[in-house]
Amino acid sequence: MSGSVEVRQFLLRYEGGDPAGVPTQRSGQADAPRVSDDQVRRARLAVAAGAIDAQDCAQLLDMLGLVPDEEGVNPVQR
Repeated sequence: MSGSVEVRQFLLRYEGGDPAGVPTQRSGQADAPRVSDDQVRRARLAVAAGAIDAQDCAQLLDMLGLVPDEEGVNPVQR
């Protein structure tokens, strides 16, 4: 998949992570920052730009929780 480094850097910029560090699990606390609609839109664009084809894009979006469920909520935003 091309552009994986750019996608990682993009996501780290918006998550405030350290590029050299290991990601940590979200705490699930009420005060934890939520993923905004704009972040979801940008993540979808980044995935689409790096995907090999439409099937690859759909699979990646689903794996990342960027596909809305039956209620129209993205799993990544729960």
